[in-house]
Amino acid sequence: MINSFIKRILVTGGSGFIGTHVVEELVKNYPQYLVVNVDLLTYAGHEENNQEWAQASNYRFEKGDIRDFSTIQLLFQQYDITDVIHLAAESHVDRSIENPLDFVTTNVIGTVNLLNAAKQAWGEHANRSEHVFYHVSTDEVYGALGDQGFFTEETPYDPRSPYSASKSSSDHFVRAYHHTYGLPVVISNCSNNYGPKQHPEKLIPVTIQKIIHNSPIPVYGKGENIRDWLWVKDHAKAIVMLFHEANSGETFNIGGNNEWKNIDLVELICSLMDEKLGRPQGSSKALIQFVQDRKGHDFRYAIDASKLMNTGKFTPTRDFKSKLSETIDYYLL
Repeated sequence: MINSFIKRILVTGGSGFIGTHVVEELVKNYPQYLVVNVDLLTYAGHEENNQEWAQASNYRFEKGDIRDFSTIQLLFQQYDITDVIHLAAESHVDRSIENPLDFVTTNVIGTVNLLNAAKQAWGEHANRSEHVFYHVSTDEVYGALGDQGFFTEETPYDPRSPYSASKSSSDHFVRAYHHTYGLPVVISNCSNNYGPKQHPEKLIPVTIQKIIHNSPIPVYGKGENIRDWLWVKDHAKAIVMLFHEANSGETFNIGGNNEWKNIDLVELICSLMDEKLGRPQGSSKALIQFVQDRKGHDFRYAIDASKLMNTGKFTPTRDFKSKLSETIDYYLL
Protein backbone atom coordinates (compact mmCIF):
# COMPACT_ATOMS: atom_id res chain seq x y z
CA MET A 1 0.00 0.00 0.00
CA ILE A 2 2.75 2.47 0.93
CA ASN A 3 4.62 1.83 -2.32
CA SER A 4 1.51 2.61 -4.37
CA PHE A 5 2.42 6.27 -3.81
CA ILE A 6 5.00 7.54 -6.29
CA LYS A 7 6.61 9.66 -3.58
CA ARG A 8 6.66 9.24 0.20
CA ILE A 9 7.59 12.65 1.59
CA LEU A 10 8.69 13.14 5.19
CA VAL A 11 7.65 16.66 6.23
CA THR A 12 9.28 17.59 9.53
CA GLY A 13 7.47 20.17 11.65
CA GLY A 14 4.31 19.70 9.62
CA SER A 15 2.10 20.76 12.53
CA GLY A 16 3.87 24.09 12.96
CA PHE A 17 3.02 27.37 11.28
CA ILE A 18 4.72 27.10 7.88
CA GLY A 19 4.76 23.31 7.92
CA THR A 20 0.97 23.12 8.19
CA HIS A 21 0.55 25.12 4.99
CA VAL A 22 3.14 23.03 3.15
CA VAL A 23 1.37 19.83 4.24
CA GLU A 24 -1.96 21.27 3.05
CA GLU A 25 -0.50 22.18 -0.33
CA LEU A 26 0.88 18.65 -0.81
CA VAL A 27 -2.06 16.65 0.57
CA LYS A 28 -4.71 18.53 -1.39
CA ASN A 29 -2.88 18.90 -4.71
CA TYR A 30 -0.79 15.71 -4.94
CA PRO A 31 -2.95 12.69 -4.11
CA GLN A 32 -0.29 10.48 -5.69
CA TYR A 33 2.13 11.42 -2.88
CA LEU A 34 2.07 10.10 0.66
CA VAL A 35 2.74 12.96 3.10
CA VAL A 36 4.20 11.79 6.42
CA ASN A 37 4.17 14.59 8.98
CA VAL A 38 6.58 14.09 11.88
CA ASP A 39 6.24 16.64 14.66
CA LEU A 40 7.06 16.57 18.37
CA LEU A 41 4.08 18.84 19.08
CA THR A 42 6.02 21.20 21.32
CA TYR A 43 4.45 24.54 22.28
CA ALA A 44 4.44 25.77 18.66
CA GLY A 45 3.12 22.61 16.96
CA HIS A 46 -0.56 21.70 17.05
CA GLU A 47 -1.99 18.63 15.33
CA GLU A 48 -5.39 20.34 15.15
CA ASN A 49 -3.74 22.52 12.49
CA ASN A 50 -4.01 19.43 10.24
CA GLN A 51 -7.50 18.43 11.32
CA GLU A 52 -9.11 19.26 7.97
CA TRP A 53 -7.09 16.58 6.13
CA ALA A 54 -6.25 14.28 9.06
CA GLN A 55 -8.28 11.42 7.54
CA ALA A 56 -6.99 11.87 3.99
CA SER A 57 -5.74 8.64 2.44
CA ASN A 58 -2.41 10.26 1.52
CA TYR A 59 -1.65 11.76 4.96
CA ARG A 60 -0.04 10.21 8.03
CA PHE A 61 0.92 11.83 11.31
CA GLU A 62 3.75 10.54 13.49
CA LYS A 63 4.68 12.17 16.77
CA GLY A 64 8.46 12.11 16.90
CA ASP A 65 11.62 13.97 17.81
CA ILE A 66 14.19 14.69 15.10
CA ARG A 67 16.85 14.77 17.81
CA ASP A 68 16.38 11.00 18.18
CA PHE A 69 18.12 9.29 15.26
CA SER A 70 16.49 5.90 15.87
CA THR A 71 13.03 7.48 15.52
CA ILE A 72 13.95 9.10 12.21
CA GLN A 73 15.63 5.94 10.95
CA LEU A 74 12.51 3.90 11.74
CA LEU A 75 10.27 6.36 9.88
CA PHE A 76 12.47 6.12 6.79
CA GLN A 77 12.16 2.34 6.91
CA GLN A 78 8.46 2.19 7.80
CA TYR A 79 7.35 4.53 5.01
CA ASP A 80 10.16 3.94 2.50
CA ILE A 81 10.75 7.70 2.48
CA THR A 82 11.79 9.07 -0.92
CA ASP A 83 12.06 12.78 -0.04
CA VAL A 84 12.34 15.16 2.90
CA ILE A 85 10.99 18.67 3.36
CA HIS A 86 12.63 19.81 6.57
CA LEU A 87 10.87 22.60 8.48
CA ALA A 88 11.13 21.42 12.10
CA ALA A 89 13.09 24.01 14.07
CA GLU A 90 13.22 26.13 17.15
CA SER A 91 12.59 29.53 15.60
CA HIS A 92 12.00 32.23 18.19
CA VAL A 93 14.95 34.61 18.57
CA ASP A 94 14.06 35.66 22.13
CA ARG A 95 13.96 32.03 23.24
CA SER A 96 17.34 31.41 21.61
CA ILE A 97 18.85 34.24 23.65
CA GLU A 98 17.54 32.67 26.84
CA ASN A 99 18.40 29.05 26.03
CA PRO A 100 20.78 28.60 23.05
CA LEU A 101 21.35 24.88 23.64
CA ASP A 102 17.77 23.97 22.67
CA PHE A 103 18.44 25.57 19.30
CA VAL A 104 21.69 23.67 18.83
CA THR A 105 20.14 20.28 19.60
CA THR A 106 17.03 20.74 17.43
CA ASN A 107 18.28 22.88 14.56
CA VAL A 108 21.77 21.43 14.17
CA ILE A 109 21.76 17.88 15.57
CA GLY A 110 18.19 17.27 14.40
CA THR A 111 19.14 18.32 10.87
CA VAL A 112 22.25 16.10 10.86
CA ASN A 113 20.13 13.16 12.05
CA LEU A 114 17.83 13.66 9.08
CA LEU A 115 20.75 14.00 6.68
CA ASN A 116 22.28 10.77 7.99
CA ALA A 117 18.99 8.92 7.67
CA ALA A 118 18.55 10.15 4.10
CA LYS A 119 22.10 9.20 3.15
CA GLN A 120 21.65 5.77 4.70
CA ALA A 121 18.33 5.16 2.95
CA TRP A 122 19.14 6.59 -0.48
CA GLY A 123 22.85 5.84 -0.71
CA GLU A 124 25.59 8.19 -1.82
CA HIS A 125 25.16 10.16 -5.06
CA ALA A 126 21.40 9.61 -5.09
CA ASN A 127 19.52 10.72 -8.21
CA ARG A 128 17.76 14.10 -7.95
CA SER A 129 14.89 12.78 -10.07
CA GLU A 130 14.17 10.19 -7.36
CA HIS A 131 15.10 11.97 -4.13
CA VAL A 132 15.58 15.41 -2.63
CA PHE A 133 16.36 16.76 0.83
CA TYR A 134 14.68 20.18 0.91
CA HIS A 135 15.89 22.33 3.79
CA VAL A 136 13.82 25.38 4.78
CA SER A 137 15.91 28.15 6.32
CA THR A 138 15.74 31.85 7.12
CA ASP A 139 17.09 35.18 5.87
CA GLU A 140 18.45 35.79 9.37
CA VAL A 141 21.54 33.73 8.49
CA TYR A 142 22.73 36.72 6.44
CA GLY A 143 22.91 39.10 9.41
CA ALA A 144 21.61 42.64 9.12
CA LEU A 145 21.26 45.27 6.41
CA GLY A 146 21.49 49.04 6.58
CA ASP A 147 18.96 51.33 4.92
CA GLN A 148 19.89 50.10 1.45
CA GLY A 149 20.55 46.82 -0.28
CA PHE A 150 19.09 43.31 -0.25
CA PHE A 151 20.13 39.80 0.67
CA THR A 152 20.93 37.65 -2.35
CA GLU A 153 21.82 33.97 -2.57
CA GLU A 154 25.48 35.05 -2.65
CA THR A 155 25.37 37.19 0.50
CA PRO A 156 27.93 35.90 3.03
CA TYR A 157 26.53 34.39 6.21
CA ASP A 158 26.79 36.67 9.24
CA PRO A 159 24.44 35.34 11.95
CA ARG A 160 23.86 37.62 14.94
CA SER A 161 21.66 35.57 17.30
CA PRO A 162 21.88 32.01 18.65
CA TYR A 163 18.85 31.20 16.50
CA SER A 164 20.40 32.45 13.27
CA ALA A 165 23.73 30.82 14.19
CA SER A 166 21.97 27.46 14.59
CA LYS A 167 20.19 27.85 11.24
CA SER A 168 23.46 28.88 9.57
CA SER A 169 25.10 25.75 10.90
CA SER A 170 22.27 23.54 9.64
CA ASP A 171 22.48 25.18 6.18
CA HIS A 172 26.21 24.45 6.08
CA PHE A 173 25.68 20.81 7.05
CA VAL A 174 23.10 20.40 4.27
CA ARG A 175 25.54 21.80 1.72
CA ALA A 176 28.36 19.68 3.16
CA TYR A 177 26.33 16.49 2.69
CA HIS A 178 25.65 17.52 -0.89
CA HIS A 179 29.31 18.12 -1.66
CA THR A 180 30.71 15.22 0.38
CA TYR A 181 28.15 12.48 -0.24
CA GLY A 182 26.32 13.67 -3.34
CA LEU A 183 23.06 14.01 -1.43
CA PRO A 184 20.52 15.85 -3.64
CA VAL A 185 19.58 18.96 -1.68
CA VAL A 186 17.73 22.23 -2.11
CA ILE A 187 17.86 25.13 0.38
CA SER A 188 15.56 28.13 0.60
CA ASN A 189 15.93 31.14 2.88
CA CYS A 190 12.74 33.05 3.58
CA SER A 191 11.76 36.39 5.07
CA ASN A 192 9.26 36.85 7.92
CA ASN A 193 6.06 34.87 7.35
CA TYR A 194 2.58 35.98 8.37
CA GLY A 195 -0.83 34.36 8.13
CA PRO A 196 -3.22 32.02 9.95
CA LYS A 197 -2.06 29.35 12.41
CA GLN A 198 1.07 31.17 13.61
CA HIS A 199 1.90 30.57 17.27
CA PRO A 200 1.11 33.74 19.25
CA GLU A 201 4.68 34.65 20.19
CA LYS A 202 5.62 36.46 16.98
CA LEU A 203 5.00 40.15 16.30
CA ILE A 204 1.72 40.03 14.36
CA PRO A 205 -0.20 37.52 16.52
CA VAL A 206 1.22 39.06 19.71
CA THR A 207 -0.10 42.45 18.65
CA ILE A 208 -3.51 41.01 17.75
CA GLN A 209 -3.82 39.13 21.06
CA LYS A 210 -2.80 42.17 23.10
CA ILE A 211 -5.41 44.31 21.39
CA ILE A 212 -8.13 41.69 21.92
CA HIS A 213 -7.37 41.72 25.65
CA ASN A 214 -6.78 45.49 25.90
CA SER A 215 -3.24 44.85 27.13
CA PRO A 216 -0.07 46.86 26.46
CA ILE A 217 1.46 46.11 23.07
CA PRO A 218 5.24 45.72 23.50
CA VAL A 219 7.36 47.21 20.71
CA TYR A 220 11.15 46.86 20.84
CA GLY A 221 13.22 50.04 20.95
CA LYS A 222 11.58 52.74 18.86
CA GLY A 223 9.97 50.29 16.44
CA GLU A 224 12.30 51.39 13.66
CA ASN A 225 13.51 47.87 12.75
CA ILE A 226 12.43 46.77 9.28
CA ARG A 227 11.27 43.34 8.07
CA ASP A 228 10.12 41.93 4.73
CA TRP A 229 6.79 40.13 5.18
CA LEU A 230 5.83 37.03 3.18
CA TRP A 231 2.30 35.56 3.03
CA VAL A 232 2.66 32.02 4.39
CA LYS A 233 0.58 30.43 1.63
CA ASP A 234 2.84 32.04 -0.98
CA HIS A 235 5.79 30.54 0.85
CA ALA A 236 4.20 27.08 0.87
CA LYS A 237 3.52 27.25 -2.86
CA ALA A 238 7.10 28.35 -3.54
CA ILE A 239 8.49 25.47 -1.46
CA VAL A 240 6.40 22.90 -3.30
CA MET A 241 7.37 24.37 -6.68
CA LEU A 242 11.09 24.33 -5.83
CA PHE A 243 10.76 20.85 -4.35
CA HIS A 244 9.79 19.70 -7.83
CA GLU A 245 11.90 21.91 -10.03
CA ALA A 246 15.08 23.22 -8.36
CA ASN A 247 18.36 21.62 -9.30
CA SER A 248 20.32 19.72 -6.70
CA GLY A 249 22.59 22.00 -4.69
CA GLU A 250 20.64 25.17 -5.49
CA THR A 251 19.68 27.87 -3.01
CA PHE A 252 16.73 30.23 -3.42
CA ASN A 253 15.68 33.28 -1.43
CA ILE A 254 11.92 33.57 -0.92
CA GLY A 255 10.64 37.02 -0.02
CA GLY A 256 7.48 39.07 -0.18
CA ASN A 257 8.97 42.32 -1.54
CA ASN A 258 7.03 43.88 1.30
CA GLU A 259 9.13 45.89 3.79
CA TRP A 260 7.57 47.45 6.88
CA LYS A 261 8.93 49.21 9.93
CA ASN A 262 7.73 47.36 13.02
CA ILE A 263 5.97 50.44 14.39
CA ASP A 264 4.15 51.10 11.08
CA LEU A 265 3.00 47.50 10.94
CA VAL A 266 1.78 47.56 14.54
CA GLU A 267 -0.13 50.80 13.91
CA LEU A 268 -1.76 49.28 10.81
CA ILE A 269 -2.88 46.28 12.86
CA CYS A 270 -4.23 48.67 15.50
CA SER A 271 -6.29 50.51 12.90
CA LEU A 272 -7.69 47.30 11.39
CA MET A 273 -8.50 45.91 14.83
CA ASP A 274 -10.34 49.06 15.91
CA GLU A 275 -12.44 48.77 12.77
CA LYS A 276 -13.17 45.05 13.28
CA LEU A 277 -13.89 45.37 17.02
CA GLY A 278 -16.03 48.48 16.65
CA ARG A 279 -13.71 50.57 18.80
CA PRO A 280 -12.95 54.26 18.23
CA GLN A 281 -9.99 54.72 15.91
CA GLY A 282 -6.85 55.25 17.98
CA SER A 283 -8.00 53.08 20.89
CA SER A 284 -5.61 50.23 20.10
CA LYS A 285 -2.73 52.53 19.13
CA ALA A 286 -2.88 53.94 22.67
CA LEU A 287 -1.88 50.47 23.94
CA ILE A 288 1.56 50.64 22.27
CA GLN A 289 4.37 50.52 24.81
CA PHE A 290 8.00 50.81 23.77
CA VAL A 291 10.21 48.35 25.65
CA GLN A 292 13.95 47.76 25.96
CA ASP A 293 15.34 46.60 22.65
CA ARG A 294 16.21 42.95 22.09
CA LYS A 295 19.87 42.02 22.52
CA GLY A 296 21.65 42.13 19.16
CA HIS A 297 18.47 43.20 17.36
CA ASP A 298 19.17 43.22 13.60
CA PHE A 299 18.09 46.51 12.04
CA ARG A 300 16.75 45.42 8.65
CA TYR A 301 16.13 42.28 6.63
CA ALA A 302 15.18 42.50 2.95
CA ILE A 303 15.33 39.75 0.37
CA ASP A 304 16.15 39.92 -3.31
CA ALA A 305 13.95 37.10 -4.64
CA SER A 306 14.68 37.80 -8.31
CA LYS A 307 16.24 34.36 -8.86
CA LEU A 308 12.95 32.77 -7.79
CA MET A 309 10.84 35.38 -9.60
CA ASN A 310 12.79 34.79 -12.81
CA THR A 311 11.56 31.20 -12.90
CA GLY A 312 8.21 32.69 -13.89
CA LYS A 313 6.50 30.41 -11.38
CA PHE A 314 6.30 32.60 -8.29
CA THR A 315 4.76 36.00 -7.65
CA PRO A 316 4.21 37.12 -4.06
CA THR A 317 0.81 38.42 -2.99
CA ARG A 318 0.65 42.17 -3.54
CA ASP A 319 -2.29 43.15 -1.34
CA PHE A 320 -0.67 43.02 2.09
CA LYS A 321 -3.52 44.87 3.82
CA SER A 322 -6.17 42.35 2.73
CA LYS A 323 -4.02 39.37 3.72
CA LEU A 324 -3.26 41.01 7.06
CA SER A 325 -6.99 41.52 7.54
CA GLU A 326 -7.54 37.84 6.73
CA THR A 327 -4.91 36.92 9.31
CA ILE A 328 -6.60 39.04 11.97
CA ASP A 329 -9.94 37.38 11.20
CA TYR A 330 -8.38 33.97 11.91
CA TYR A 331 -7.41 35.08 15.44
CA LEU A 332 -10.80 36.70 16.04
CA LEU A 333 -12.71 33.48 15.35
